[in-house]
Amino acid sequence: MTDAPTAAAGALPDPPAYFRAHVFVCCNRRPDGHRRGSCAARGSEALRDYMKVRAKELGLKGVRVNQAGCLDRCEFGPALVIYPEGVWYSPKTREDVDAILQAHLLEGGRARHLMLTEHDLPPPKV
Repeated sequence: MTDAPTAAAGALPDPPAYFRAHVFVCCNRRPDGHRRGSCAARGSEALRDYMKVRAKELGLKGVRVNQAGCLDRCEFGPALVIYPEGVWYSPKTREDVDAILQAHLLEGGRARHLMLTEHDLPPPKV
């Protein structure tokens, strides 16, 4: 007996993954002075552009760096999340981006000093 889920009779298997990792970088822009701020106002667009270029330069195959709308971690931005693991980061500089690419996407580890955790939550909505 196994605990593995079984496919319904006649169901097709999932296709192979097209990408091994998706990096979603928040590029949401709120009006200046907004109480939560925004990732774009903190430089996320330039960091995303840099990350895309560096990923190609490093020869990272099967990695897609995408722009995302609001990821709801505005106070800690710029914010990005890497799937399928669902690991969150807040890079502030190009060096931070390099550290994430190296540790997470090249070595399969984590850039722990740049990670957002379950404790980094936005304040309650009022």
